[in-house]
Amino acid sequence: MSTQTPCQQAGDKLKKALCALSELVQQYPDKSRTTLLRQVEIQFDLSPKECDFLNKHFDDLPDCK
Repeated sequence: MSTQTPCQQAGDKLKKALCALSELVQQYPDKSRTTLLRQVEIQFDLSPKECDFLNKHFDDLPDCK
């Protein structure tokens, strides 16, 4: 039986999504940040609030090249 609460699980999912996004940005520097965000949002089945958070904080950052 898991001792995590739903809030902890949601936070863990978002942390994993952020790690995956970071890896994708490094792997595919030529892909747009928006494309990579959509991929991560689908892969981790993020809630609308989680998607809004990612889009608000990570979509408009300049690409690191």
